[in-house]
Amino acid sequence: MRSVRMRVLATLLVLGVVAVGGWQLLPSQEDAGKTITVGTTDAVTSLDPAGAYDAGSWALFSNVFQSLLTFEPGTVAPVPDAAESCKFTGGDLVTYRCELRKGLTFPSGREMTAEDVKYSFDRVKKIKSDVGPSSLLDTLKSVSAKDLTVTFRLSSPDATFPFKVATGAGAIVDRTKYPANSLRTDNGVDGTGPYELTAYTKEKKAVLAPNGNYEGAEKDTGRPIELRYYATPEKLDSAWKAKQVDVATRQLPPKILAGLNASDPGQRLSEADSAETRNLYLNTRADTPLHDVRVRQAMAWLISREQLVASVYEGTQDPLYSLIPTGITGHTTSFFDAYPEPNAKKARALLEEAGVTLPVSFTYGYAEGRGAAGAEAKELKRQLEAGGLFKVTLKGYEWSDFQQRWATGKLDAYAVGWVADYPDPDTFGAPLVGTDGTMNTGYSSTEVDRLIQASQQYADRGEADQDFRDLQAAIARDVPVIPLTQAKEYVVASEDVGGGQYLSDGTGVFRLWRLNRI
Repeated sequence: MRSVRMRVLATLLVLGVVAVGGWQLLPSQEDAGKTITVGTTDAVTSLDPAGAYDAGSWALFSNVFQSLLTFEPGTVAPVPDAAESCKFTGGDLVTYRCELRKGLTFPSGREMTAEDVKYSFDRVKKIKSDVGPSSLLDTLKSVSAKDLTVTFRLSSPDATFPFKVATGAGAIVDRTKYPANSLRTDNGVDGTGPYELTAYTKEKKAVLAPNGNYEGAEKDTGRPIELRYYATPEKLDSAWKAKQVDVATRQLPPKILAGLNASDPGQRLSEADSAETRNLYLNTRADTPLHDVRVRQAMAWLISREQLVASVYEGTQDPLYSLIPTGITGHTTSFFDAYPEPNAKKARALLEEAGVTLPVSFTYGYAEGRGAAGAEAKELKRQLEAGGLFKVTLKGYEWSDFQQRWATGKLDAYAVGWVADYPDPDTFGAPLVGTDGTMNTGYSSTEVDRLIQASQQYADRGEADQDFRDLQAAIARDVPVIPLTQAKEYVVASEDVGGGQYLSDGTGVFRLWRLNRI
């Protein structure tokens, strides 16, 4: 999800939530229907659930579409939404059955059926978009539908499948409005979520009206919302200061975030630990300069996360030394254990052993305007080039172009933020380092794939801890990715808007309906 996906977690996934400002939840009657304007730098890749796997798109999806399951705030187990009930049958974690809620209707007035659910899952796998979520459904073998019953059959035991059903990959679309073999290309949305999309201008705004026909896990469909998209954190900051938005989230500039204070008048601040990570991905294919594992290990010996956090992120993020972030089952410090501090001597020895020509030249791609990506790229280039061992060429791309380039293996190295799709460590495994994972580094390891599959067989997720520890040790050895930082979650709202602390909590759901006038 992005970045490529976002969220703050509770219990399993979060370290703790600190909401500041005494949030009042009861709206005043006179302002109850007034539109709340939310500003973000997260872009929307596609309005079609089969064609997007990023934070901006999924934030919108969780408001205009329903999945069979969803997550309530601060929980780690999915609950029924479009479904009346769901459960594994047979005890082997390979057959999952859901009974659909009766009376759900699409905007056209047509009633949702189990066939719509089957159609939605089938088309995600069939279309298999380069930037879509099909990799999340890698264990899904087939879907069958009868009346209001949907049955999923899996290729291997997967206790995490209900979590995946609850994500944007499980968004249910009207099968009469979406082509089976290609993405929908207009600006229409036909879902059954808490909101209807009444207007959309790409890269500008999405206008949402409460869906009076919504029936699901939520009891309140919320206030009218206008989502405004900004190209850079600086433009979002300008909009916030000019009072053009009521809520600013994801992401103000690091310098601004570092200066936020709960006592500042005229605003409400929510700050929380987050499971969002930022990683440097390395193209391991045979025709790239980073193919040799010793070259990638040398890079790992040269990176100073502390310096990166201090100079680029103004202390608003934390150094990260593992694939799975702090606060989540299976977290380790595998990269600190293997590469405890920058050491140019050890890096040089590895490169000389590999027999490569020094400096090793490669291109580092980044998304222009996406948070501090440009400043981060410059700092990593400085660190990698300091000892004369690497020559890094930086190249910025527009967000959609950047996504397509990494998804098609055209970048040597690239840093991407990753937001938990669901509250389970599995979300940091298969999508990031599994064969055919969404980050598409060309990396494939029989050992890693085996550990991922082994971890999915445990209904008690704590029993998968050792598999995740072994997986992270393997990644620190093979280095297809170098963990960089772990983010924090910041939401700033005007003093008359409450509910900002519920926007995101590590469950992959962006709860715009929780915002209210107070």
